[in-house]
Amino acid sequence: MLTGEGAMGNDGVNTGRRRFLVTATSVVGAAGAVGAAVPFVGSWFPSAKARAAGAPVKVNISKIEPGQQMIAEWRGQPVLIVRRTPEILSSLGQLTGRLSDPESKDSTQPGYVDPVVRSIRPEILLLVGICTHLGCSPTFRPEVAPADLGKDWVGGYFCPCHGSRYDLAGRVYKAQPAPLNLPVPPHSYESDSVIVIGVDQEEA
Repeated sequence: MLTGEGAMGNDGVNTGRRRFLVTATSVVGAAGAVGAAVPFVGSWFPSAKARAAGAPVKVNISKIEPGQQMIAEWRGQPVLIVRRTPEILSSLGQLTGRLSDPESKDSTQPGYVDPVVRSIRPEILLLVGICTHLGCSPTFRPEVAPADLGKDWVGGYFCPCHGSRYDLAGRVYKAQPAPLNLPVPPHSYESDSVIVIGVDQEEA
């Protein structure tokens, strides 16, 4: 019986030739796989839809009642939008001595917002709803003197994770885990009832 690469198998096929064909086919197949991988790897880059996640967001605020809040989403972050009452606005000036950064000198907000009320229009407040301590979401607590927050509470935001407190301009109180005020996102008014989050007022 013949042995070696020139040997014939039981089915009459040269086993050496079979090995060559299998190897050649594998090489060609691998090359094809690499070629197919090029568009696949290209699909890892952000799609147009993913890039659009950072696009401006329009929000209709016409249905927010005085003293109430709505939440929008921009760049995957919650944006808290509050329609403040005259009583809320008047209380902001009384808190200066209790706040860590009352004039928002060290905090993040566009230059065109008032540093104290932290808004373009005094009654409409926009804040990125992420605590500046460890990134939890503060809860909206507009009520005055609730039992769990104490008689000095005049309304604001309370972070349930570590207890940081903010007023209704998003300014953090002194001696809190959070070091900075809640950020104010760039925004502008398309009309009296439509806000565009992500477009600066100066660019609108």
